[in-house]
Amino acid sequence: MAKYTIRKLTRADYPMFEGWLNQPHIDGWWDSAGVELRLIEEDMEKDIVQMHIALCDGTPFAYIQDYNAHAFDAPQYADQPEDARAIDTFLGDPAFLGQGHGSGYIAARLSELRRSYPVVLADPDPKNTRAIAAYARAGFRPLDICPCEDGDPVQVMVHP
Repeated sequence: MAKYTIRKLTRADYPMFEGWLNQPHIDGWWDSAGVELRLIEEDMEKDIVQMHIALCDGTPFAYIQDYNAHAFDAPQYADQPEDARAIDTFLGDPAFLGQGHGSGYIAARLSELRRSYPVVLADPDPKNTRAIAAYARAGFRPLDICPCEDGDPVQVMVHP
């Protein structure tokens, strides 16, 4: 059975992170590598977002971040508790796709987050069936499809 661990993202991870963002399976779900790296750098300086690398049996393969669900005025989370946490993630290394690792590392991060937060939320694109399935296998349930801050629809999911 795979062992998942989570560690903080460091600037030394940027080349790997950039390579993951340039993978075809990420296209359309996240911005370009340049945009995401700039946002990561800004968030790292502000300490609003907790950014992590997920490892499977010691091999880095995914990115996962979490933050207060109300930190970015996201309308999809407006009716959630003030201390709710939101997560965003992607499985970067294509060698790990289609093997159930998504729900495994999400569950590993959830086990840490649930010690401090009563509610954890996610908001994948409704067309991203792979992400929705991984969140569901990790224990999330769908709440509603509604517009996010840029007006695009998202599938709000909750891990109560």
